[in-house]
Amino acid sequence: MSFLPGKVPTEVLQKIVFKHLGTKRNDVVLGPSIGEDAAIVEVGKEVLAIATDPITGAEEWLGWLAVNVSANDVATCGVQPRWFTSCILLPKGSREELVEKICRQMDKAAQQLNVAIIGGHCEITPGLEHPIVTGCSIGIAENGKYVTSNGAKAGNMIILTKGTGIEGTAILASDRRKELLKVFDESFLIKAENFFTKISVVKDALTAFQTGGVLAMHDPTEGGVAGGLHELADASNVGFQVYEEKILVSEETRKICAYFEIGPLQLISSGSLLIVAEKGKTEEIVSRLSQNGVPASVIGEVTEPKLGRKIVSKTGEKVELVRPISDHLWTALAKRFEK
Repeated sequence: MSFLPGKVPTEVLQKIVFKHLGTKRNDVVLGPSIGEDAAIVEVGKEVLAIATDPITGAEEWLGWLAVNVSANDVATCGVQPRWFTSCILLPKGSREELVEKICRQMDKAAQQLNVAIIGGHCEITPGLEHPIVTGCSIGIAENGKYVTSNGAKAGNMIILTKGTGIEGTAILASDRRKELLKVFDESFLIKAENFFTKISVVKDALTAFQTGGVLAMHDPTEGGVAGGLHELADASNVGFQVYEEKILVSEETRKICAYFEIGPLQLISSGSLLIVAEKGKTEEIVSRLSQNGVPASVIGEVTEPKLGRKIVSKTGEKVELVRPISDHLWTALAKRFEK
């Protein structure tokens, strides 16, 4: 079976990856699971939330993304990230300046999140065309004071912070700058690339969790908000109904997606956070997020699995939400438009 770029299909994870997990230990509260962002490991009366993510594109922002993306996954548990390690793989011919840029970015991101960089590895790796940085973030919480992606129940409400396609918009504005300058002005693309500064959802997640009433959270990365909703539904074994008109799509995302002929809902969305909450707490959570400078909207509700996974279009048509086979970022990057 030949794979498309991006995440390995969930059926392959279940068929192969999840069957080869080493020793079973009683202190592993939550191991590898579909739709889960982090592992949960019991240590005495506390738990560790641990998450790992690779950054394989966006070369100008590698260090920044490596810290923020893995820290996001810890925060979706309602846990403050504390520690970070990295594995930096560089192509042959890389220079000292590249190492310094990556490390400076990691340092800046870690300081903003109050995270300590505690170790890692850095090497020149034969065969690489581009640098790759894999980050691992760790947080600690009292046992029982966290959430996962599997706590959603029918009747709960679904909140989305910031909108869709945040990271994908920034990557395309950065990596395809020369091409996009033929269509958009410099100030538009600078604004779009600066979406990288919105990548963290640590404040989003901790604000919501501390407000109360949060039952599940998920970080929609590859596959965008559409993929994130499906992963959340997989983890909780539920259905959902969301409303297209409630999902914020920025002007920059909308225009760049139109240029590359891709869908905003299927574009990598680090920087967004899906929050499932008790209906009675939803308004308070959205209000508290707004007070902390995080735009958020209620985009739908959780339903029984037999009702499917629906999206209601702006015209009122109700259809099954398409599950992305591959993130539309890869579709865009594979194109060479001459417009």
